[in-house]
Amino acid sequence: MNHHSGSCLCGAVSYELLGDFQSFFLCHCTRCQKGTGSAHAANLFAADSRLTWLRGESDIKTYQYPDSLHIKSFCQHCGAALPVLIESINSVVVPAGSLDTPVPIPPTAKIYVADGAPWFKNIDDVPSFDELPTRGD
Repeated sequence: MNHHSGSCLCGAVSYELLGDFQSFFLCHCTRCQKGTGSAHAANLFAADSRLTWLRGESDIKTYQYPDSLHIKSFCQHCGAALPVLIESINSVVVPAGSLDTPVPIPPTAKIYVADGAPWFKNIDDVPSFDELPTRGD
């Protein structure tokens, strides 16, 4: 059984997960766009795993979109996404960006791509920089 650890942006919350990830979805649904403020969510799914909060469990807030499996936990201080146990599918859902240890598997699939943000299509030719570009770039 593998050991993974993670935390929020401000460091108020940290966790460990004992288990293996079975899937890694890049979800382009409109709920994930709203929840992340970006083109997609990047979530790992770990069935039959044990999530332990090491610090800051009382600082976690959870939101569930009505009548859906869309559940998001986040730090009440910095807003960073955090893992959530979804009992109905017996899985811990871990936002990939919350991990402090390396993400051990590549993305499994892009899902709900029909709902994808139009501005995120055809971005292969968009310039890439290793850091914030200067005004002249």
